[in-house]
Amino acid sequence: MSAPDHLFNLRNNFYLGAYQAAINNSDVANLSEEESIERDSLVYRSYIALGSYQLVIHEVDTSAPTALQAVKLLAIYLSGSDNKETALTSIKEWLGDTAIASNPVLRLIAGIIYMHEQDYSEALKHTNAGGTMELHALNVQIFLKMHRSDYAEKQLKIMQQIDEDHTLTQLANAWLNLAVGGSKIQEAYLIFQDFAEKYQTTGMILNGKAVCCMQMGRFDEAESLLLESLNKDAKDGETLANLVVCCLHLGKSSSRYLSQLRLSHPDHMLVKRTSAAEDSFERALQAMA
Repeated sequence: MSAPDHLFNLRNNFYLGAYQAAINNSDVANLSEEESIERDSLVYRSYIALGSYQLVIHEVDTSAPTALQAVKLLAIYLSGSDNKETALTSIKEWLGDTAIASNPVLRLIAGIIYMHEQDYSEALKHTNAGGTMELHALNVQIFLKMHRSDYAEKQLKIMQQIDEDHTLTQLANAWLNLAVGGSKIQEAYLIFQDFAEKYQTTGMILNGKAVCCMQMGRFDEAESLLLESLNKDAKDGETLANLVVCCLHLGKSSSRYLSQLRLSHPDHMLVKRTSAAEDSFERALQAMA
């Protein structure tokens, strides 16, 4: 018989975006030292997902295990543009240290940071070897960002061979279906719907369903899902960005959602693209004047 998986619920909450539930239910008994480190890293990453960067930075000291130091580095990187260079310098140094460079959490955090930097080839240097389901799932995300759904599909097949029913395998399948489009959109919707029926409904699940609805032209349904998500977290960047797009398709004003997105997520891709488009328009107007 295999040993019980004490961290299954904690992992699942984290993967599906139920970050507060992950934190609230993290007091798990009878953990080994390795499991305790994994538990702590998931709790700290949940705090990071909720924007509590300083809590993680203050609580993880220099004596903490490599995995937790890596998570702290992610908090430093995300805590403000002034800290990005510090985090990038540190991650390069750590990845050059053969004693810790193979640590799966360090490689995962490196992949996440370099993906934020849009340096996908550097990210893949550290994630491509896989080793954990999270690393494989991150590889799927990176390949989709590179518009290489063929490579993403290969990663998904590896995940399916390891555990077809794993939450991350199902999520990766939905991401790939969304990228491929066409008849695959309905399959992606059913995966998110299945999560909604089995587990606590989160902003991540609601956004997943909403994006599927938008791709199928069901914008009214998408809007109601996104407003439900907004009720759960009024500052969630993906919800606000998706509402902007949804409102434009419905012929409704999106300015309030765009203003909220600019205030709470100034580095969001939609904010950057909108600002660039506005600048181009202004320049064109001045050239015509």
